[in-house]
Amino acid sequence: MANNKIKKTSEQWKAALTDEQYRVTRQAGTEPAFSGKYYSSKEKGVYRCICCGEPLFSSDEKYDSGSGWPSFWQPIAGHEPEELKDTAHGMVRVEVRCPVCEAHLGHVFEDGPQPTGLRYCINSASLDFEEN
Repeated sequence: MANNKIKKTSEQWKAALTDEQYRVTRQAGTEPAFSGKYYSSKEKGVYRCICCGEPLFSSDEKYDSGSGWPSFWQPIAGHEPEELKDTAHGMVRVEVRCPVCEAHLGHVFEDGPQPTGLRYCINSASLDFEEN
């Protein structure tokens, strides 16, 4: 993981991202379930942050959680997302953000498969995919 955080103005992020990518990553939005381009993807490769390119998740740890969003049971070692308490929408959840540019990625839940028991529920709009 890079030691330096990437900081840009809202205008710079808006110029670099689509409206949906900006809404999700910079305004902590959520795409509708089963609508994202990666939720059912079975391709092999690495999922990177759409904002800065940080490698976040491998297809080797991706699984079908039935939630409608890409789900992973662990991030790439050394590139773990930052975790923040999220009390929006009357729920208590753990938000995950890119460790480099602080883009909102989604949430992590403790109802995933072994060996971690975690489910990183990630918005497709926050990801870019690099095929192996």
